[in-house]
Amino acid sequence: MSRWIFEPGHTEAEFRARHMMITWVRGLFKDIHGSLEFDWDRCMDATFQGEIDATKVWTGEPNRDAHLRSADFFDVDHYPKIFFTGRATERTGYTHAKASADLTIRGVTRPVTLDVAYLGEWETPFWVGDENRGTMRRMGFEATTTINRHDFGVAWQDKLPGGGVVVSNEIYVTVDAEAILEADLERTGAIEGYRD
Repeated sequence: MSRWIFEPGHTEAEFRARHMMITWVRGLFKDIHGSLEFDWDRCMDATFQGEIDATKVWTGEPNRDAHLRSADFFDVDHYPKIFFTGRATERTGYTHAKASADLTIRGVTRPVTLDVAYLGEWETPFWVGDENRGTMRRMGFEATTTINRHDFGVAWQDKLPGGGVVVSNEIYVTVDAEAILEADLERTGAIEGYRD
């Protein structure tokens, strides 16, 4: 199996929650690091793992971001990272599959099922200044899931008249992942930017 490294600048996890029973609020995590073991001809043997910097949660509203970082939600002072590890489980189409992942938020690990779409692979140029360092192979995936935030101890809530709530329990998650072949990162010298 080939090892691919997530490219943090083009890998992100978006979450979406209902607000005040009537609309959606979206948030974004951009600082995602990890790797994927994947070959197209053995795609059902694929595995993946990574971590998300929860301290960098962004919704576009600073006061809301501060509240999300607090103990009411992600409690980043005690749990600054979100972790995930998983594997492919079922092929559902030519470029679609399901995957099972263990997701850890606030130190609580729960299994989640992902619907995954393989978006393809492309060979791209890599330059450092005016120097052509060759090419790197990249591939992309989109994965979606729905989680109940209470399963992870993210339990803050405020009630509205008539039995409504401020924040929905169900959270819709979409992950857009771009990964670069590790061997190409090594060959071009770009690997230094990906070392922990």
